[in-house]
Amino acid sequence: MKICVFGASSDRIRREYLDAAHEFGRALAEAGHELWFGGGAHGVMGEAARGADEAGGVIVGVAPTFFDTGDILYKSCTRFIYTDTMRERKAQLEDGADAFAVLPGGIGTYEEFFEALVLCQLDQMHKPIAVYNVGGCYDALRALLEDTVYEGFMDAANLTLCRFCGTADEAMSYFAEYYK
Repeated sequence: MKICVFGASSDRIRREYLDAAHEFGRALAEAGHELWFGGGAHGVMGEAARGADEAGGVIVGVAPTFFDTGDILYKSCTRFIYTDTMRERKAQLEDGADAFAVLPGGIGTYEEFFEALVLCQLDQMHKPIAVYNVGGCYDALRALLEDTVYEGFMDAANLTLCRFCGTADEAMSYFAEYYK
């Protein structure tokens, strides 16, 4: 399975998030899955790639050519797909992946998560979305989604379009269960 990982590109985050991303990448590769990601060498993205790399996994980076400067991109990808724009990058990831894992991240990660969620809601995509809730970092996101249902802005059935997971193994099990 090709699993797209969304996550922070910043190194200015708690070590707990970086370690969890490394573990996630390792678990993904050990389960025989491919890591698809935004190609970044730093932060959660870079750690997920390093974890997958250490476990001998296939790593596919997708990034616009304007990121191909200095040490921005993870140079040890099995394959790299270059795009012209961020929109093309996201489309490549959405089309290429069989599943999505939302690791700790900021506004870019939120945007990627919500777009995938909306595509599932609109029945335009049928792929599992696991939200890796490291140390409760996404408790507020879960509460926001539940409040959105409570306030009538979203149907409760939409809460089943993603699953909040506390461990990498739980996310891997969810992906396997989804495709049974």
